[in-house]
Amino acid sequence: MKRALDSLRALVERTGSAFLNGIEETGKTTFFMAAAMVRLFRPPFRFRLIAQQAEFVGFGSLFIIILTGTFTGAVFCLQTIKALSRVGMETLVGSSVMLAVSRELGPVLTSLMVTGRVGSAMATELGTMRVSEQIDAMDVMAVDPVKYLITPRLTAGLIMVPCLTIIFDLVAYVGAYIIAIPYFGIDEGAFMSRIEWYLDPYDYWQGFIKSIVFGLVLTTVGCYKGFNASGGARGVGNATTQAVVIGSIATFVLDYVLTAILIAIFPE
Repeated sequence: MKRALDSLRALVERTGSAFLNGIEETGKTTFFMAAAMVRLFRPPFRFRLIAQQAEFVGFGSLFIIILTGTFTGAVFCLQTIKALSRVGMETLVGSSVMLAVSRELGPVLTSLMVTGRVGSAMATELGTMRVSEQIDAMDVMAVDPVKYLITPRLTAGLIMVPCLTIIFDLVAYVGAYIIAIPYFGIDEGAFMSRIEWYLDPYDYWQGFIKSIVFGLVLTTVGCYKGFNASGGARGVGNATTQAVVIGSIATFVLDYVLTAILIAIFPE
């Protein structure tokens, strides 16, 4: 009996410790993000660094976003047609696909793809700079490492992830169109008119707002984990893994939170 109570107490202590550590890390990450974004409005303004990071985040992720978006729209259209054909409502496939893509699939899948590519790269690069003492050298040379390294990356994520989400929505529409019109023979006019009839600008704005938050959060997590890495090569690897895992989990959690907030503020 005593052994069972000791095991239960140890489990409760570990759970509580993990919960408190999670809250502490969330607070530190939030302050880290705020410190980096405040520096965006302080000179010197390094637009060249922001442009370089925007190219890395946006143009570098373009191929994977186009590929993922096209097949997401195609597969979702394929499944939706099979379901709607049972009740004779195949013409609603376009609006069904685009409603799901614009509100949820577009921003969420874009964020996950960018997290896997960009968040991991940022954590690895900054972690390598930290363990090789390059960031410490910047401090010695009176160069603010947060402004020089972090602010351009967060700004690029804030700008480029919404742009990639728009591209994802467009290519998802193309994928759905290819499956619905040439492959299944859905009437093109009905396909287009149902999208125009059932979708409102709010549906796209909801996904756009989510993508802004996702872009800022995933780059913050990647930069924070890399910037605070320690322990040599193993520490860099751990920071990269944590950046991808935490960034992905944060995307799903924030997706629910933002959806609840937007529905409360803009009820349909």
